[in-house]
Amino acid sequence: MTEFPAEFNKRMEKLLGEEYSQFEKSCQEDRVQGLRVNLLKTDRDSFVKRFEGFGLRQVPWAEDGFFYDGETRPGKSPFHEAGAYYIQEPSAMAVVSLLEPMPGERILDLCAAPGGKTSHAASRMGGKGILVSNEIHPARARILSQNVERMGCRNGVVTSASPDGLVPYFPGFFDRVIVDAPCSGEGMFRKDEEARAQWSPENVRICAERQQEILDCAASMLRPGGRLVYSTCTFAPEEDEGAIDRFLESHRDFSVVRDKTLPGLSAGRPEWTAGGRPELAYTHRIWPHLAEGEGHYLALLEKAGDDQIWEESRKKDRRRTGNGPKYVRDKAVLRAASEMIGEICPGAEWLRDREEWFLFGDQLYLLPGEMPDFSGLKVLRPGLHAASLCRNRLEPAHALAAALKEEETSRVCRLTEEEAKRFINGEAIPFSGEKGWTLVTVDGFSLGWGKQAGGLLKNHYPKGLRRLL
Repeated sequence: MTEFPAEFNKRMEKLLGEEYSQFEKSCQEDRVQGLRVNLLKTDRDSFVKRFEGFGLRQVPWAEDGFFYDGETRPGKSPFHEAGAYYIQEPSAMAVVSLLEPMPGERILDLCAAPGGKTSHAASRMGGKGILVSNEIHPARARILSQNVERMGCRNGVVTSASPDGLVPYFPGFFDRVIVDAPCSGEGMFRKDEEARAQWSPENVRICAERQQEILDCAASMLRPGGRLVYSTCTFAPEEDEGAIDRFLESHRDFSVVRDKTLPGLSAGRPEWTAGGRPELAYTHRIWPHLAEGEGHYLALLEKAGDDQIWEESRKKDRRRTGNGPKYVRDKAVLRAASEMIGEICPGAEWLRDREEWFLFGDQLYLLPGEMPDFSGLKVLRPGLHAASLCRNRLEPAHALAAALKEEETSRVCRLTEEEAKRFINGEAIPFSGEKGWTLVTVDGFSLGWGKQAGGLLKNHYPKGLRRLL
């Protein structure tokens, strides 16, 4: 039997009353596991048909999310490495479902590692718009960047800064902001021993203070008329309804969105705050005794203001010069990029006639359109990593392969699932196709680059990503 902190149990019993026995029982049950289809790679119906062997069941609050049979181990599949899906705790899928990011919007994921909500937003955006994903801790930011690449995100920028360090670069810039705030992790107790060991009332208080600071920064980067989703994986009222109550008290231009909910979500509890603000009932909770998922809290907020006036201001901002990144103007590099695209992926129309090429050292990136100048900001990935500059020539990057589809490329090597496992392990594959950079795929999902040489496909899967499946 899993032991929870005594003070936590006492508080939850007081809060839940008659519900507590059900809650306590659910905390001893096995957790469910989930994965989410990557709509950048395939559509939902094709995915369900292809991966029915995983024992998929629909997650109520996420049309692109599924529970799966843990014995199938989808994380050990080459399709996971190919970014066909993202393994994600089911409750966490509700965050982006509630926010509903749209193609062409400017989205910020402020506390983004390891990348579940970022990749969910990218999937919904369809490669259009700007997605800035930030993580303050460098090691976690690198993992975030790897997941952005694996999922084939074309319009993602990964930064590693404190929230207040981002504010000067993006004042009133974003249409939607995700704040999945660092919290005391009470909702993860039944699956995370470390969360149980680190819990204390003092840590709850510290988390609540930090969450207010993060929310303040998020608010200043959201445009008038924009929406912000706040989420935690804790039950603590100080970090949930209490956090939103304090935020609304100090930000009178924000309000709780009342006309948006999702199946399986329970109402927030205004009575658990000092002020009892009624609109907190329109925030949301996921309870393990009422739904299949770990504990979560979500609040969807809207910033007041005339978005039409703001859009006119944004159009004027687009026409300004000198306030964006310093794009590549070297004709030789631009010509090489054009030739590379024409040679290896002539069907990728989204790469043609682009002006947002950016040299990051000797690495060539394609930035999302309308990016502001980010000089001085710690950026791990300023956009889609397209190529490496090697001895005055360009070699296509692994991230470019991850973002491409078979029909967009000149040459394709289609592997079986077993061959794909060997490819991911770094092996060369027997292949007698046309010479040149070749997109390696498994069942239509891109894995990386190979090059034909002497009847073998030379393996260009990054050494740092190779592993035995």
